[in-house]
Amino acid sequence: MNTADSQRLASELERLGHSAAEAADDADILVVNTCVVRQQAEDRALERLYRLRDLKKTQPQKVVGVMGCMVGVRDPVALRKRLPFVDVFMAPSEPAPMVDFLKTRMGEAEVISIESALRTRRDQVQDGDLILPLHEQNKLISAHVPVVYGCSHACTFCVIPFRRGIERSRSVGEIVGHVRSLGNQGVKEVTLLGQIVDRYGKDVPDGPDLSDLLRIVHDVAEEIGIERIRFLTSHPNWMTDKLLDTVAELPRVMPHIEVAVQAGDDTVLETMKRGYTVDQYRALIQRIRERIPNVAIHTDIIVGFCGETEEQFQSTYNMMAELKLDKVHLARYSPRPNTVSERRMLDDVPEEEKERRLQVLDDLQAQIIAEINSHSLGQTVQVLVEGQHKGKWRGRTPQNKLVFFEDSGDWQGKLADVEITWTGPWSMQGRLQTAGVPDFKHDPLIVIAG
Repeated sequence: MNTADSQRLASELERLGHSAAEAADDADILVVNTCVVRQQAEDRALERLYRLRDLKKTQPQKVVGVMGCMVGVRDPVALRKRLPFVDVFMAPSEPAPMVDFLKTRMGEAEVISIESALRTRRDQVQDGDLILPLHEQNKLISAHVPVVYGCSHACTFCVIPFRRGIERSRSVGEIVGHVRSLGNQGVKEVTLLGQIVDRYGKDVPDGPDLSDLLRIVHDVAEEIGIERIRFLTSHPNWMTDKLLDTVAELPRVMPHIEVAVQAGDDTVLETMKRGYTVDQYRALIQRIRERIPNVAIHTDIIVGFCGETEEQFQSTYNMMAELKLDKVHLARYSPRPNTVSERRMLDDVPEEEKERRLQVLDDLQAQIIAEINSHSLGQTVQVLVEGQHKGKWRGRTPQNKLVFFEDSGDWQGKLADVEITWTGPWSMQGRLQTAGVPDFKHDPLIVIAG
C-alpha cells in the first residue's frame, strides 16, 4: 500500500514540474513514507527523519514531508511537536497537503502553465489518470492498485484501524481508471490491495464484491494487455468459494493466495480476536487447494504474542509443518500504541525468546519451500520478466516464485518459458525455452506449489 501511495505522490509532484532526484542532497523535496505496523519499522522511519533534520539545518530551503501511518488519519498534534522541522504531514494515501503547500509557493502564471501541461499529459493516457512517475513509466512491470482503504476488523494487535481509518472501498470506475492508466504506462501485472481485500464492497449496500471486481478488471486487462492480476491480503473469514472459483476460472488471475493465519493455537487466535479456529483455517487451505489447481498459498504468523506459551508456539510449528505453505511472512510481536493488546495485555514473552521462535519457524519454512520448489526441477514454467539482476533476467511464475535465467535478448516485461534447472528455498534458476509450452495455470501435471 505504501508503494502505491509513494508512486501517486511522485506523480503528483511531477505534475508540478519536479523530477526524481538520485540523492537527498540533490533534492528540493524529501518525503519519508512511514509504516508503524511493527516497532522496528517506526524506529527506521524516525531514524531517517532525524537524518533529514540535520540536512535541513544546513539547507533550510529544502521541503521535508512525512506521509503514511505514522501521521495517521487524524491531526498528528504530538508528531508535529516531536518533528518541528517537518513542513508537511500527509495521511496515508493522501498527497494533497504536499501539493497544496507547494502551490502556495508558486505564482498564478506558473500554476496555469503546469495545469495546461497536465491536461496534455492526461490526453496521452486514455480513461485514467497518470498514476506512475515518469521515471517508472514503461519500466515498472508490476504495480499495486488499492481497492479498499483502512480496516474495521480491529484485531487486538493491529494499529491499522487507528492509522488508516475505517474500511472504505473505491468505486469500480476509479479502480478501472487506475488499472487502465497503469496498463497504458507499460505495467504488465497489477495487484489489488486491501488490508482485508476480500471485504471489498462490503461497505457499499448491494455493491460488487471482490469476485465481481476481479471479473471487471480481468476484462480490462485483456483489452489493454495486462498479463497478470493478483490480490492481497485475504482474511480466512471472508474468503468465499465464489472468490476461489473466480480465481480458478479467470486465466489472468494468478493461482496465488495470501491468507493470514497469525497463529496455530486456538487460544492465541481468540486473544488476537481473529474470529476463526485452527481447524477452520486448515479446512480453508484444503478448499483452496481443491478449487485452484497448482495454487501457491502464503500466510502471516506473529510469534511471541501476549501470553504465548511454549506449548502454544509448538502448535504453530506443528501447523506449519502439516500445511506446508509456500511462503510465511514471520514477525515478532511488538505492542503498538492504542491497540487492545497494548492497553490491556502484558507483553510477557522476552525478546530473546521471540527471536528464537522466529528463527525456528524460519528454518522450518526454508525446508518446506525447498521441498516444494524441488518439484519444479525439469519443469517448464512461465515467467513474467521484471528486469535484470547481476547479469541474469529476473521474473516470477504465476505462483509468485522467483526465477533467474540468462539470455542475450531483451525480455523486460515479457513472458518467458523457462525450464527449471536448479531450485532452492528462495529462488529457482533455469534455461530459456522456445516451444512446447503447456497451460501453466491449469495443467495439473505441472507441480509448482506442492
